[in-house]
Amino acid sequence: MDSSVVGSSSISSENLVHPLSRHKVDVHHHIFLNTESKLANNIKAGWRTPEENLPWSPEISLAAMDALGIQFAFMSPPPLSPPKPSIENREQMRAFNDYAAHLSQTYPGRFGVFAGLPSLDDLDGALAEIEYALGDLKADGIALVSSYGEGGTAKYIGHNAYDAVWAELDRRCAIVFLHGAQTPSSTPFPHPLLGLPVVEVPNETFKAAAHLVVTGKKRRYPNIKIVLSHLGGSLPLLAARVAALSPHMGCELNHQDIIDDFKSFYYETALSAHEVNLAAMEKFVPLDHILFGSDFPAVSVDMVQWYTHNLEEYFRDDPAKLHHVARGNALELFPRLAFVLEESDTPYSP
Repeated sequence: MDSSVVGSSSISSENLVHPLSRHKVDVHHHIFLNTESKLANNIKAGWRTPEENLPWSPEISLAAMDALGIQFAFMSPPPLSPPKPSIENREQMRAFNDYAAHLSQTYPGRFGVFAGLPSLDDLDGALAEIEYALGDLKADGIALVSSYGEGGTAKYIGHNAYDAVWAELDRRCAIVFLHGAQTPSSTPFPHPLLGLPVVEVPNETFKAAAHLVVTGKKRRYPNIKIVLSHLGGSLPLLAARVAALSPHMGCELNHQDIIDDFKSFYYETALSAHEVNLAAMEKFVPLDHILFGSDFPAVSVDMVQWYTHNLEEYFRDDPAKLHHVARGNALELFPRLAFVLEESDTPYSP
């Protein structure tokens, strides 16, 4: 694979070896409802959303999905650590969830919904939105970020203060999409070329997952299936470190318990499908725990194509595995998709 392609500002589809299938299921796809707010957050995060993706519209996502061979995408809100609890925060999440549900109903074979919640520090608001999203809207899952709050007072999602949220999600056997998010007022990104999405967000995903594991929350709520963004960030390389050192620091779980709990997460490939990452993940978790993700429209179609090409090249000699990662595993995790999508008897073939 030519890793130099990543650094180019525009990646031509002519560089791709294979034509793309039209049957992938994307579990990492965002909606940007407010362009002004998105641009302001880009400045804070040190990120550049491609100009062609703003202002965002359903047509932009559908065109990208067609170009990328994505048949179906689960929509989630931008991964921002919510501000302090407020009525405005509740209203924003309700508006997002209503709009996402509308898209899912308008395009039933193209869009699903990972509903957003107001800050988990607004416990009553979060629980009410779970009831509304999973009960009334029939959302496919819930989107959470790695921590809530500001600076030194921020709490990771395994904090005891959020147990009621986890208990309710467990009762409902919910699917959770967990995305890393840098907490406001915390350490800034190290360099303009290393904005929060480049280096901080993947590590925040790992830290949140590790927090759930070492606090025992991952096994306390076994009915929740958690999908980690970006192949878990740095998790595949640091899981063994947590397993070895946390018991030394007083964790009640033993080494193998910790490794087993890390293996129980699901992992999606957005901005992470490189042969090194994929080889590590394939050795670490069962293949049926690896899902396809794009992170569109935060990145360009060309960037997603580059990572998709890497994925196809990695599994070139085993199209059955490629089919499972690109589509089949998602159909197993979300059984309703079998009734929504036109099934194919042949494996995914790039």
